Amino acid sequence: MPSSTSASGHTQASWERPITALPGIGPALAERLACLEIQTVGDALFHLPVRYEDRTRIEPIRGLRIGQSAIVEGEILAAATTGRARASLLIELADDSGLLRLRFFHFNVALRRKLATGARVSVYGELRLGPLGPEMVHPEVRCAGEPSLREATLTPVYPNTEGLSMNTLRRTVRAALALALPDLVEYLPAARRLSGPTLAAALRLLHGPPPGCDLAPARAVLAFEELVTHHAHLLTLRHAQGRSLGRPCRVPGRLLTQFLEALPFTPTKAQMTVIAEIRRDLESKRPMRRVLQGDVGSGKTLVAAAAALLVIEAGYQVAIMAPTELLARQHMETFGRWLQPLGIEPLGLMRLGPGAAARRAKVRDGETRLVVGTQAMFQEAVGFEQLGLVVIDEQHRFGVQERQALTAKGKAGARRAHLLAMSATPIPRTLAQSVYADLDLSILDERPPGRAPVTTVALAENRREEVVERVRAACLTGAKAYWVCPLIEEGEQDLKAAVALHAELAQALAGIRVGLIHGRMKAVDKDRAMEEFARGPVQVLVATTVIEVGVDVPAASLLVVENAERLGLAQLHQLRGRIGRGGLPGHCVLLYKPPLGDMARERIACLRETDDGFLIARRDLELRGAGEVFGVRQTGLPGFRVADFMRDEALLPAVAQTAAVLVQGDPAPLLGLRKRWLRERHELGSA
Repeated sequence: MPSSTSASGHTQASWERPITALPGIGPALAERLACLEIQTVGDALFHLPVRYEDRTRIEPIRGLRIGQSAIVEGEILAAATTGRARASLLIELADDSGLLRLRFFHFNVALRRKLATGARVSVYGELRLGPLGPEMVHPEVRCAGEPSLREATLTPVYPNTEGLSMNTLRRTVRAALALALPDLVEYLPAARRLSGPTLAAALRLLHGPPPGCDLAPARAVLAFEELVTHHAHLLTLRHAQGRSLGRPCRVPGRLLTQFLEALPFTPTKAQMTVIAEIRRDLESKRPMRRVLQGDVGSGKTLVAAAAALLVIEAGYQVAIMAPTELLARQHMETFGRWLQPLGIEPLGLMRLGPGAAARRAKVRDGETRLVVGTQAMFQEAVGFEQLGLVVIDEQHRFGVQERQALTAKGKAGARRAHLLAMSATPIPRTLAQSVYADLDLSILDERPPGRAPVTTVALAENRREEVVERVRAACLTGAKAYWVCPLIEEGEQDLKAAVALHAELAQALAGIRVGLIHGRMKAVDKDRAMEEFARGPVQVLVATTVIEVGVDVPAASLLVVENAERLGLAQLHQLRGRIGRGGLPGHCVLLYKPPLGDMARERIACLRETDDGFLIARRDLELRGAGEVFGVRQTGLPGFRVADFMRDEALLPAVAQTAAVLVQGDPAPLLGLRKRWLRERHELGSA
């Protein structure tokens, strides 16, 4: 099929054409395919199988195992309808090795005729254990004269969506391969490609491999090109940012010196190193673009305060954005306690309400130098007089568009605000340098003084009463405890919701004040609950994972986590970071419902062995894969179609070198790669 030409005169490659260019795909089917992010022929090419079915050979009935899917061929010995309330069609199929029962709950006259006694048929299905023994339920059936079930290669099984049959999806991909592979362009220079199959050969192999084929080289070819595209795109953003002008903050550092001297402890060497890196960035003519990685309790907030003081002393405003109102209010309290003695009063922009217009006016007129808020700062009504620095906490929870929306408020002509993005979800340095190729990387790998060790134990839920008594005994000595439940109200089988758990513990811990906090509470009620726990009479706080990030109550030394097997490793580590912050040894109890699965057992074992967030992050990546950790729906971090950071980590040095070569050369190949791999992401500006 010849290539078409767009209105702009650009010759459109086959893989760039809309999915409706394939035969048999009209608007309705295109709409369903769009749910899988298949909008072009190229999207179908790179929609890879999640697994394969082996339909390349006929298996003897006697050799089948429960759970195995296979093709069998034989003669129908008997056919009968059984049951009244829910009738089913039972078929007895025999070959030379044995007898197999087939069961159909949905059948009609045509199917009964097709499966008449004496007919020879071939069927494909999964062998299950039914009420009468092993059977196949609703297998695919072919009679003599119909197309064979056998395939020359393994049959792909693709990620799918409701209303779209697997056979339709397979036909779509086969049509895309036939149309696009002949003119599929290799954009990477020949000297920079991985050894192995060509891109077209790799795609053909992955969509239909022969049995026993090693797919790793083909997958690596695709992963390498995708990683190079991502890395090169971020480098291009960095180069574009490098041409922008920042707001130079060359100041004596009087406020910073006063702040550090007033601290009741000495900052760590890592904190002082990062502060020096940030200061050099702020003093340059270019806008700072830096990400700060640090484990739970490593002191990122102190570094952010130091950066803010340098910018404020230079006469500019600072905006600090948090993903939740609870964390934003925590920052308000922390920054207020630290900076009020220096004459700096933080102003909160969390939500609309009484006084919101007056607060926005203070920001717009420059009366306020330090603003702390949530996504409410994205609103068009929020303007700054001279925004010099944007600090984004828990940056992995924000997308590129959201970063753009806030940093754009600091744009004045060619000048842009500085950006400091912080993350308490550490990832190994090698991976971070790829994820954040458009940002400079700083790492806090020391903990400040005052962080006590935390002992972690795992107990089956049938020992709950024992845990309750241990919590009671600790509270009678003045300790405070979090009791975390992942749900808010009853609704998921076998899980205790926070509301029900609060009532249960209030009764079991008679004489001890038990509080409650969850995400659906009003902001004023959350504030009251945290205040009563942090400085009031509440000694046990029943909470959902709303306390996972940033909450700082130094008196809390106990943590109990319900249904710990349901939570991820990184999330459990974050929760554990809520205790041991006041100098007292911490104790974490992970309650689980037995029996534990293999992955849950490994997660809990890892938490018991180490409290190093970077080691835990690497183990989490190994257990779950980067895609799950980062989330394919998060626009701030990459959701790859083929690449996997842990599996493909060995490729990253070559990825960085190839990307650097690409961005220095002809822009056409990089544009083609962006269209192929990034979809709409290449349109995002310099976030």
